[in-house]
Amino acid sequence: MSLPQIAIVGRPNVGKSSLLNRLARRRVSIVDPTPGVTRDRVSTILEIDAPTDTPKGTPARLVEVVDTGGYGVYTAEGKRYDETGVDLSVLTPEIEAQIRLARERAQLVLFVIDAQASITALDETIARLLREEGSAERVVVVANKVDGEEWVAHGLEAAAFGLGEPICVSAANGFGMRQLLEALWERVDEAESEIEAEPEMKLAIIGKRNAGKSTLINAWAGEERVIVSEVPGTTRDSVDVRFEIGGRTMIAIDTAGVRKRKSFADDIEYYAYHRMLNSIRRADVVLLLLEAAAEVSQVDKKLSQELQRQFKPTVIVVSKWDLVDEAKTSPEDYLDYLTEQLRGLDFAPIVFISAREGEGLTALAAMAFNLYEQANHRESTGRLNRVVEEILKQRGPSSRLGTQAKVYYASQVGTRPPTIVLKVNQPKLFEGQYERYLLNRLREELPFSEVPIRLLFSERTRGSLEEMKKRGKSGTPSRDDD
Repeated sequence: MSLPQIAIVGRPNVGKSSLLNRLARRRVSIVDPTPGVTRDRVSTILEIDAPTDTPKGTPARLVEVVDTGGYGVYTAEGKRYDETGVDLSVLTPEIEAQIRLARERAQLVLFVIDAQASITALDETIARLLREEGSAERVVVVANKVDGEEWVAHGLEAAAFGLGEPICVSAANGFGMRQLLEALWERVDEAESEIEAEPEMKLAIIGKRNAGKSTLINAWAGEERVIVSEVPGTTRDSVDVRFEIGGRTMIAIDTAGVRKRKSFADDIEYYAYHRMLNSIRRADVVLLLLEAAAEVSQVDKKLSQELQRQFKPTVIVVSKWDLVDEAKTSPEDYLDYLTEQLRGLDFAPIVFISAREGEGLTALAAMAFNLYEQANHRESTGRLNRVVEEILKQRGPSSRLGTQAKVYYASQVGTRPPTIVLKVNQPKLFEGQYERYLLNRLREELPFSEVPIRLLFSERTRGSLEEMKKRGKSGTPSRDDD
């Protein structure tokens, strides 16, 4: 059974995103005074502790809290046009559809108003909408920006909506948050507060603007989970969406589209870019989306370099392949082109998809899970040492100044990424070209063929593996063999 949902609604600039972050005790949603920062449904799992007056040991309750875009953001107020002159009001139907879905699926609706501003016509319109749709019993009015007792009377003016007495809080300084959390605990249906199984894998989807990231998310979800639009930069926050595919669960993270940093229009785009980087860090596997009909850009190359820097298992996803004339460009030719352009990711698998047509999506999910398993594999020390020994016999590092390169011992010390330490006599002898050769050979011989491997060379002065064997030692711990 899924967790009960709490939806946060209201007009722009009342502090909905700040409230979500305060409840979560971390930055989930981008906060900026510019109207329209939040467009999609941004959610997080929240554990609400039992009130202090309940019996000791009373369990906490788990809920999913969903932040939504502001009603009327590009029609009633705000920055209607972007830096290129695009009319953002075209996004209004999609934003309000996301708000409606969140509202309909929520057990509770937090209707947020700004206590430091007079009640507006848009506040009254939202309140009327909630009453007319029969949601009044599910609504908790939250008067935000009550930064102290002197603002409480202003917040209580929202009682005129006929939706119950407001709870006065300040998302900025925490005023009144205990009262709000206790009210939420009391009203959440305990019978529904069951812990969902932890997802097996977190999957980040990255790429430049309009590469098809949101379309892919919606195709997997089977619904309009995130907004898809021709307006560049529609997605701003990183949005987590939970899926079950083939009986396996994962969280897919839709991220903001990237362009050159010198082209960033404002602080919001800067924040969105760093949210994207954070999504890469917390992901187990990353999908790098490329448009089939477009050339590989400097942004694409920069993203590929970031993935290599973080040692992230990567699937290169070629989207919109259905728009390519295969008589002019064959998949084989395109593969050669990508290998040339995305240097350092030549081991990463490439999957061709058309999210709109639903083509290649099952294979893409299977490939992502396959990389997840490769990155989590731990090779036995015995086999690892035998493989390294055989590679060295076939080709060892070039001697420098007459010094012979020796490997004393090899051990896998970590996963995600697979991390292998080699005890050697002189680490510098293994750097550069030979390190690349060794990595390629290890991918051929070990179950890490399509994921990055981190190699660490550590100096050691004891005898080599072969010398230890000659003295009657195994070179490997007796309890750590195949």
